[in-house]
Amino acid sequence: QVQLVESGGGLVQAGGSLRLSCAASGRTFSTYAMGWFRQAPGNEREFVAAIRLSVGTTHYLDSVKGRFTISRDNAKNTVTLQMNNLKPEDTAVYYCAATSQHIVPFTYIRFSRSGKYEYWGQGTQVTVSS
Repeated sequence: QVQLVESGGGLVQAGGSLRLSCAASGRTFSTYAMGWFRQAPGNEREFVAAIRLSVGTTHYLDSVKGRFTISRDNAKNTVTLQMNNLKPEDTAVYYCAATSQHIVPFTYIRFSRSGKYEYWGQGTQVTVSS
């Protein structure tokens, strides 16, 4: 089992920045990739970004490319999502996710699907005001 705890959400004005962190514990040595998803009220959960932990390969939702950066610190078992130039449409609960399924290649199509991840955090609220 892997436990995930997110932190760093909050309220920010449009154009501002937030940094989300996800701390993993438990059987972290088996984790292959981690991702961030978000869910706004009335919407389905949406992929935001993912990272393959061993080599740092990343994937992003098109609408966040150039604004968001996902990174990892394997020594600390943490994944970070740096969010810049935030927009009101980024408002959502953000969830950290992890998978121990070592599937190659690490493709966007596969790892943008929420069903690929077995472990989920509780979520952290991000609110961007206009």
